[in-house]
Amino acid sequence: MSSGGLKDRNAETLEDVNAVTKELKYLYYKRLLPIEKQYGFQHFHSPSFEDADFDNKPMVLVMGQYSTGKTTFIRYLLEQDFPGSRVGPEPTTDSFTAIMHGELEELIPGNALSVDPKKPFRHLNSFGNTFLNRFQCALLPNQVLESISIIDTPGILSSAKRRMSRVLRWFAERVDHIILLFDAHKLEFSDELTRVFGALCGYEDKLRVVLNKADRVDSQQLMRVYGALMWSLGKVFQTPEILRVYIVSLWSQPRLLSDHCQLLELEELDLLADIRNLPRNAAVRKLNDLVKRARLVRAHAHIISHLKQEMPTVFCKESKKQNLIYELPLIFSKIQQQQRVPAGDFPDCAKMQARLMGQDFTKFKTLKPSLMASLDKLLSNDIAKLMPLLHQQDLKKASPPGIPDGTFLETGRSLFEQVTKSGESREIQNDEWVVTKDKQKYDEIFYHLCPNEGKLSGTKAKEWMVSTHLPNSVLGHIWRLSDVDCDGMLDDQEFALAIHLIEAKLEGHGLPGELPAHLVPPSKRLHKGLAV
Repeated sequence: MSSGGLKDRNAETLEDVNAVTKELKYLYYKRLLPIEKQYGFQHFHSPSFEDADFDNKPMVLVMGQYSTGKTTFIRYLLEQDFPGSRVGPEPTTDSFTAIMHGELEELIPGNALSVDPKKPFRHLNSFGNTFLNRFQCALLPNQVLESISIIDTPGILSSAKRRMSRVLRWFAERVDHIILLFDAHKLEFSDELTRVFGALCGYEDKLRVVLNKADRVDSQQLMRVYGALMWSLGKVFQTPEILRVYIVSLWSQPRLLSDHCQLLELEELDLLADIRNLPRNAAVRKLNDLVKRARLVRAHAHIISHLKQEMPTVFCKESKKQNLIYELPLIFSKIQQQQRVPAGDFPDCAKMQARLMGQDFTKFKTLKPSLMASLDKLLSNDIAKLMPLLHQQDLKKASPPGIPDGTFLETGRSLFEQVTKSGESREIQNDEWVVTKDKQKYDEIFYHLCPNEGKLSGTKAKEWMVSTHLPNSVLGHIWRLSDVDCDGMLDDQEFALAIHLIEAKLEGHGLPGELPAHLVPPSKRLHKGLAV
């Protein structure tokens, strides 16, 4: 398919996604929000949704104990540093950082974020200045961030406060993926970690467990670490299916040789493909979250109405309130039988009892038939009408708008597949090519690989490149930058450029998203539309 046809398909699918999101927002404000306000849903559960909750990009929450590689993992995805990032063996990330797309690099403090109506963080005001002083937003121009946003979290220490569990649960409700990072060569499952992860219960469908730096252990150790991790996770997350654990080594360091290298590469492809598909599934996720919220609102309305009906009008109000709170499990069962509300729709009984303690039951409202009928219509008819739009989106042959191919992953494509590059014409201020000083050394490697008619095939170049032990996604990006004329082969100058970029990466430098003018080989500058 031509690139123009692919763009047209992507534009059509983007319209489908926006149409579903717009309709969900309309249904929420029309049918669900009035019921939430009538029965004080926000005082017991989560705050009301705002426009930003529907319009924001998919978000990924990255969490784990300190020094498991959270910030390094994010840098690996973005292929660049972000404002405020710091990496080290000691606990270096002491703040929650929302990493989002922006035209210029900028760091926005938490208090300013909490009043920005265009950002989905206004309800974080409820955590006060103690949290907001440790919350910030890093804006930067990055291709990955055009499609998703990432939340970096502080490392979980044994001395962490209970407040962190509440904050993590707030984020867990709103993000699309939760990445739990563990270090393969120092696996630890402390009591504090177990308690914090317990705050994520109910959101297991969003969890993606990552066993990172797995190239640092041998296969026998890896098997033992994997078994210990699965056993520990099973105690925390009581799910009928076991959680998927991705065994990877996602950081900028060269991968160590091991007999499970192929496993790491396949696991990396699976994980990054999952993240890449987030924008494609955004509309489905928002619909699913709205349905879950609507079912919880329905159960909440029945609970509040029942408590109101049981309260006396004059005497013994406080004692009756205490009795009702104590008998809440029985009340749940009664509502299930009388109103035919599924048991899975009810909130956690113990948490509901704790929140009811500070409420004035006399101010509760009884059921309003018109509101409940509107809610039933939402669940039975309105949501069903949106399904054809989602089905139409699934039938699109082209990829829906998501993270562009090759941004950080070569999924479903050869490592050396040709990629068309485009860019505006730029003038080179300096005729000197920065690779020239090492060109003779690079030429020795080039001719040792026996080029055919002055060029190395993708297969030969790949064999040499993978010997550097850089991850395949990094090598794929280096290939796209080096194959300037997009012919699927490398001549001596392109190969020299590839080695130059590999050495820069091995020294810890980031790679450019597009090839800068000063790196373009002299023989390719006319091809790139550059003035020589």
